Amino acid sequence: MLWIALVDKTGTGLWAGAAALYFTTVSGLGIAEVGLLLSLSGAVGIAGSPLAGRIADRVPLTRLLVALQLVRALGALALFTTDAYGLLLLYAAVGSLGDRAANVVTKLYAARVTGPDRVRYQAVNRTVSNIGFSLGGLAAAAALAVGTAAAYRSLLLGDALSYLAVAALTLRCGEPPAPSRVVASSDGVVPAAPTSPWRDRTYLLYTASDAVLSLHDSVFRVGIPLWIVHATAAPEELAPLLMVLNSGLVVFCQVPLARFGATTAAARNLLRPLAGTFLVSTLALAASAAGGPWAAVTALTVAAVTLTLAEMLHSVVSWEFSVALAPGEAQGAYLGVHGLAQSAQRSGGPLAATAAVAAGPAAWLAMGVLLAATCWGQLRLVRDHPATPEPVAEPKPEPEPVAEPASPTRIRRP
Repeated sequence: MLWIALVDKTGTGLWAGAAALYFTTVSGLGIAEVGLLLSLSGAVGIAGSPLAGRIADRVPLTRLLVALQLVRALGALALFTTDAYGLLLLYAAVGSLGDRAANVVTKLYAARVTGPDRVRYQAVNRTVSNIGFSLGGLAAAAALAVGTAAAYRSLLLGDALSYLAVAALTLRCGEPPAPSRVVASSDGVVPAAPTSPWRDRTYLLYTASDAVLSLHDSVFRVGIPLWIVHATAAPEELAPLLMVLNSGLVVFCQVPLARFGATTAAARNLLRPLAGTFLVSTLALAASAAGGPWAAVTALTVAAVTLTLAEMLHSVVSWEFSVALAPGEAQGAYLGVHGLAQSAQRSGGPLAATAAVAAGPAAWLAMGVLLAATCWGQLRLVRDHPATPEPVAEPKPEPEPVAEPASPTRIRRP
C-alpha cells in the first residue's frame, strides 16, 4: 500500500496547485466562477466519506478501491472534453466524490491489515505521501513555469494516469480479513445487529472535535501565506520556504513521533502537549506582526515548526481514536463518518483562516485558546474508552456431529 500512496500523492501534487489556474487559463473561467466550482464540487465530495464507509462493510475492499480509483480517473479525464461550466462542475464533483470515498476506504484497508501496528503504519504512510506530494509539486512548478495550455493539460493527464496506476496496483493487493459479524448467545452464535455511528453520541462528538483540531491544515496552507503578505514585514518568498520546512519535518519526524502514540492510552496522553503546541504556534503568529523583518521571520519560523509538530501529533491521535472508538463489525461506517471531519475542515477551514487574517493578532490568540480547549474536551471525552478489541475473521462453521448408533448392551429393558 505504500507504493500506492506514493503514486497517488504524486498525482495529487501535480494537480492540486494547478487546478485553479487550469480552469482560468485553459477553460477560460473567471476567478469567481472557479471559486464557486471548487467550493461546490468539494461540498459534493463530503458525501463520499459516509457513503463509501457504509458500502465498505458489505463488499470486498480491494474491488471497491479499484472502482473508486476508476471513478477518480474518469472525473479527471472528463475535464478534457468540455469548457461548459455546468459540465466542468459535474465532472469535478464526480472526482471529488471519488477522492473522499477512496480516502476512507484506503484508511479502512490499512486498519484491517496492520491491526495493532496501525499508528506506526500511518506515520510511515504520511511520510511517503509527503514525499509523493513534494515530487508532484516540483513537477507542477516546472510545468507552471512554462505556462502554456499544453503544460496545464499535461498535469491533468498525469493526475488521471496516477489513478489508473493506483487501480492497477490495488488489483495486486490481497483482501484483508473482514471483521466478525457474529456475537455469542445462549444457543450458539447469531448475526450481530448492525451498529450505526449516527446513534453513537461519543463518536459524533469526537468527529466534531476532530474537525476543529484539523484547522492546522488551513492555518498553514491559507492563513500563514496571507498573514505574511498582509500583516507582517517578512518577505513574501518566506511562504513557500515554510511549506518546504513543513514537508521536511513531516518526512523526518513523523515516524519517530508515532512511537509515543502506539497505544490508545499513549495517544490519549498526547492531547496535552498538542494543546500546548497549538497555543505556542498561534502566539508566535500574533507576535510576528509586531516587529521588523527579522523578528517577523523568526516568529513565523517558530509558528511553522510548532504548527507542524501539532499536525504530526494530531495525526497520531486522530488515526488511533478514529479506529479504536469504532466497533469492529462497523468500522467502515464509523470511519466514513469520521471522514466528515476532514471534509468539513476543507470547506470551513479556509474561511476561518482568512477571517483570522482579517481580524488581526487577537484572532490568532482566540483560535489558539479554542484549539487548546478542544484538546482538553477531547481528552475528557475519550478518557473512559479503552481500545476497541481488534477485529477477527469470521469463524468457519464447525461440521455437524454425527451421532453414533447406540450399543445394544447399553439399552435398558422396560
